[in-house]
Amino acid sequence: MRVLIGGGTGFIGRNLCQVLKSRGHEVTLISRHPGKNRFTWDELSRLGLPPCEGVVNLAGANVLNPLKRWNDSFRQEVVSSRVETTKSLAKAIADAEHPPRAWVLVTGVGYYRPSHTTKYTEESPGGDFDFFSRLVTSWEEAAKLPGGTTRQVVVRSGVVLGRDGGAIGQMLWPFRLGLGGPIASGHQPFPWIHVLDLAGIVTHMLEQQGLSGVFNGVSPSAVGTTNRDFARAMGSALRRPAFLPLPGFVVRTIFGSERSTMLLEGQCVIPKRTLESAYSFVFPSLSSALQDILA
Repeated sequence: MRVLIGGGTGFIGRNLCQVLKSRGHEVTLISRHPGKNRFTWDELSRLGLPPCEGVVNLAGANVLNPLKRWNDSFRQEVVSSRVETTKSLAKAIADAEHPPRAWVLVTGVGYYRPSHTTKYTEESPGGDFDFFSRLVTSWEEAAKLPGGTTRQVVVRSGVVLGRDGGAIGQMLWPFRLGLGGPIASGHQPFPWIHVLDLAGIVTHMLEQQGLSGVFNGVSPSAVGTTNRDFARAMGSALRRPAFLPLPGFVVRTIFGSERSTMLLEGQCVIPKRTLESAYSFVFPSLSSALQDILA
């Protein structure tokens, strides 16, 4: 299968490319810069969709970049980097003479309302209570096609863990130094997934012809996992103490009140349809995921 990937040079994209190539698929990236096996966003708008059987969009600015102030300009960058790229790909698919068989968009579990008690499946409501829920709603709406033969899939990802980026990269050194611990109370749900499982789910959605609709990209054991559980597991894997909490006011000072909700609150998400699709998780437990990442 020839697969076109938007955002393929990022943390998730690099891992997805490796998984796809290992399974014999051919990968072309959509990038701002031309190069081998690359197609620019400008070429997409001018020339339309290149020949492919599958399209994936992973594009999006890093919301938790501590070097970026949370202001109107960065909010607009966060929105446009997701919604506008998705609109561009959806339009190219809709206008294609030979449209792809599958169109996969990776969004986030921020669609669901933060709660310590509610358990969400793919059928649960959400999408209109804060900036991030409205962002995901607009993002997913932008991906919708008017009809045709292309399967449409949305994967709502949790916190992505991996060796070369994602959440682990920002917190590893405090834990190595014995300064790690839970964020605030630590009671907030922690809907995590190993990056190779997220890449595996996307690949599964591309390959399995009968799959369409929304699928939650979280580990099955993430149900019931709290931020405190994650901190303890990190400390145990590194053989370091992990009991120093990061106060909530520090998080709010660094990230701002709106953005800090992603760290101070959380969603308990069940990958119900993902498991029903017969995807087999490579790292179903937090201990196995951290052993692989921190080895």
